[in-house]
Amino acid sequence: MVSFFRQNKIEEDEMENLDMQKTVMEALREIFDPEIPVNIYDLGLIYEIDIRDHATVYIQMTLTSPNCPVAESLPQEVYERVKAIDGVKEVEIELTFEPPWDSDMMTEAAKLDIGLL
Repeated sequence: MVSFFRQNKIEEDEMENLDMQKTVMEALREIFDPEIPVNIYDLGLIYEIDIRDHATVYIQMTLTSPNCPVAESLPQEVYERVKAIDGVKEVEIELTFEPPWDSDMMTEAAKLDIGLL
């Protein structure tokens, strides 16, 4: 019986994490790159979203280039937008340039929006 309840708790936790991840993705889709009229999620700048301990959101992200003019402000905007989500207690942002961003990382919809397809 204990294992049944434990299994239900694990499944419940996984569902909560999936819901939180979806909410984070929606918030990131409201942030746009100032040089390319596409949100940063569909642009492919978000490499990973991980929900840890139900209230800590880890985001690994990149920029279109290391010399991007929003190199300081964009990660801060991501932090603030995600931190404002109900239930989020901590946000960890890791900025990486490995692998380097290229247009292949964009969603099909983003490529259509800017005329690459």
